[in-house]
Amino acid sequence: MTDTSYSISQATGPATPPLPDTTIDENLRAAVDRFAGREAVVECATGRRLTYAELDAEVEAVARGLVGRGVAKGDRVGIWAPNCLEWFLVQYATARIGAILVTVNPAYRTHELAYVLEQAGIGLLVSATAFKTSDYRAMVTEVGHPDVVFVGDPSWQALVDGGVDLPAVALSPDEPINIQYTSGTTGFPKGATLSHRNILGNGFLVGEGCGYDETDRICVPVPFYHCFGMVMGNLASTSHGACVVIPSPGFDPALTLQAVADERCTSLYGVPTMFIAELALPDLARYDLSSLRTGIMAGSPCPAEVMKRVMSEMNMPEVTIAYGMTETSPVSTQTRADDSIDRRVSTVGRVHPHLEVAVVDPVTREPVPVGETGELCTRGYSVMLGYWRDPERTAEVLHDGWMRTGDLATMDADGYLAIVGRSKDMVIRGGENIYPREVEEFLYTHPDVLDAQVVGVPDERYGEELVAWIQLRAGAEPLDAAAVREFCSGRLAHYKIPRYVHLVDGFPMTVTGKVRKVEMRETSTRLLGL
Repeated sequence: MTDTSYSISQATGPATPPLPDTTIDENLRAAVDRFAGREAVVECATGRRLTYAELDAEVEAVARGLVGRGVAKGDRVGIWAPNCLEWFLVQYATARIGAILVTVNPAYRTHELAYVLEQAGIGLLVSATAFKTSDYRAMVTEVGHPDVVFVGDPSWQALVDGGVDLPAVALSPDEPINIQYTSGTTGFPKGATLSHRNILGNGFLVGEGCGYDETDRICVPVPFYHCFGMVMGNLASTSHGACVVIPSPGFDPALTLQAVADERCTSLYGVPTMFIAELALPDLARYDLSSLRTGIMAGSPCPAEVMKRVMSEMNMPEVTIAYGMTETSPVSTQTRADDSIDRRVSTVGRVHPHLEVAVVDPVTREPVPVGETGELCTRGYSVMLGYWRDPERTAEVLHDGWMRTGDLATMDADGYLAIVGRSKDMVIRGGENIYPREVEEFLYTHPDVLDAQVVGVPDERYGEELVAWIQLRAGAEPLDAAAVREFCSGRLAHYKIPRYVHLVDGFPMTVTGKVRKVEMRETSTRLLGL
């Protein structure tokens, strides 16, 4: 329990443990000094393994290679590739020389790539040659970027072989070191600019929240290009002398659990859809998950039923929920291993150390009383420096140091926060506000439902009606709208019961595993002829 009781929805995190007051490279070198012989990273696809001492040598070689190619402090280096060892090396090599790493979404095509190259002013691009349906080499050629190094290609070896001595450069924890493009649902993506202090501090504190030390082995199937992978995975690990296990270039549920078993991982990460896919494996019981202890479920709202199954069926009793956004480096709140089961499945925990959170009235911007719904805002060391070269859109979300999240939340008297939906996802039916998350959580309790997502569609009479997209468990009998309404009747208020049901094999997703509700609304409206 907390020792503070709140009456308004505003809370300040503890002042301990202290925030790292170093650069990413200084932090890595300290880990190398302490844990030189311990494994730092394992890539399962190739069998490559590096101890901390070997990692330091490889990072040094890539850093020298970047300088040999003319990269200097403050220059932008792009990386466009799925998860691989080279991605890991480039992350730490750019930090060593003070170059700003621009992480490019592996799902981008030429239009988006061209925009990011231009908007960020990327000089050197490190790219994969191909992955899944993406021919990166052909797209780079089409866009016409002049300075490219391809991973797994002679140009990568030429980069490393062309290394020169590193210049003496003064680096500060408050300087920008990373630009992450957020996948905006409208318009071009925005480049959240993050400092050493932003992402190193957040990675370290996430690791503290998971209880990491040098004996932990963290399976990271989430993308490195996103904060979940490179901050909560890589930086949380190296700041504690732990080991990152890369199970596969892109997410594969079987390869992920095989990596956990083979490498005796103690922690596993994923967005809810990843854990759902792992739980749905017909041979789940054959994977030895006995080494697992903890992990993080984050990236989108975590269904309570899924959380309970992960804890019991995947041997993750200490799994935590983390909440945040790219613009806050990313984590603002996290549940703890000693929180009650109810709080760990129904809330996103309490505010992180060295941060403030407030749930505010969207109009007055004043904190609302506890228990009332408002927009969640965050302030503190983790808030981004701003959107790269975009002061207008920065001003839209940053006010007096507070970052507007666009998420609707409630806070209880003990400071625990619950996310009730996105402000733009809220459905208004006949004057009643409906938060899809509440309806989704209820649908998860149906024995045949594997996953459910709810959106609003236009309705002449009520303004909006609900449509539920439902993914059934293997072997389940099909459900129709009438059966779903019958299941909900008497247990949900009548206006929250979905009018339409759409059975699907999956959902439109961003590459980070967030469901694209805008696309679902458009598709539903078209399919229903509304």
